[in-house]
Amino acid sequence: MNIDLHSHSTASDGLLKPRELVARAAANGVDTLALTDHDDLSGLAEARAEAESRGMRFVDGVEISVTWEGSTVHIVGLQIDPENAVLRCGLESVREGRTTRAEKMGDALTEAGVPDSLAGAKTYAENPNLISRSHFARHLVKTGRAPDVKSVFQRYLVKGKPGFVEHEWASLADAVSWIRAGGGIAVIAHPGRYKFSRAEMQAFVAQFRDCGGGGIEVVTGSHTPDQYFEFAQVARKFGLAASRGSDYHGKGESRADLGSLPQLPDDLKPVWAEW
Repeated sequence: MNIDLHSHSTASDGLLKPRELVARAAANGVDTLALTDHDDLSGLAEARAEAESRGMRFVDGVEISVTWEGSTVHIVGLQIDPENAVLRCGLESVREGRTTRAEKMGDALTEAGVPDSLAGAKTYAENPNLISRSHFARHLVKTGRAPDVKSVFQRYLVKGKPGFVEHEWASLADAVSWIRAGGGIAVIAHPGRYKFSRAEMQAFVAQFRDCGGGGIEVVTGSHTPDQYFEFAQVARKFGLAASRGSDYHGKGESRADLGSLPQLPDDLKPVWAEW
């Protein structure tokens, strides 16, 4: 089966509306799709309705922003209950932090000689409660500050650059507990993207597991084949289920298309076996 358990819509920082995302996944032969927008659940109902109309299995999901030891990491929640009060309250607190960060980013970019960036970012954000770095990046590309989104991040929006703003997201324990309260399984998103030493990665995964985390993305859009092998080993060592997801945001902004990745190694327990 072609299962993709990590994707984004315009409810966060994706380029496609939820129903359009599902349509693209169906066209690509995806059998089971999870929508995992950043810190927000508002796209799930539309995506689920579209998936059901196409006979596709749909998984309610979310991707929660977390601060761990001073670094930002992401934890995906799969098979969640979107109506769970604990989960919804936790995500609302994270979104409030996003609003504050966006305002500070706009101020920082103004000081760096890039005026009106917050207003510009808002024109790219269909969800006014969730303005991300990607929305700023799209505005800066449109106004000629950089040739593409990747260049904007490198020039303005990563640590040490003028538009970067330090921010404290949810704690790891809180994010995992919210997902579990909502009946879901917590999964470490794209671990190969984090600039951790081997010892730091081991400590992070151990703490995640001890908090009640259950899975790790092994095959994902930002991993190399060597990283598939590396994080398969991590899954085995820590007894975590393995997940597969493209982390698709839209054409031109994603390393992998929906449903385009290789299958998980045969000996790993897939996260969907938990369902």
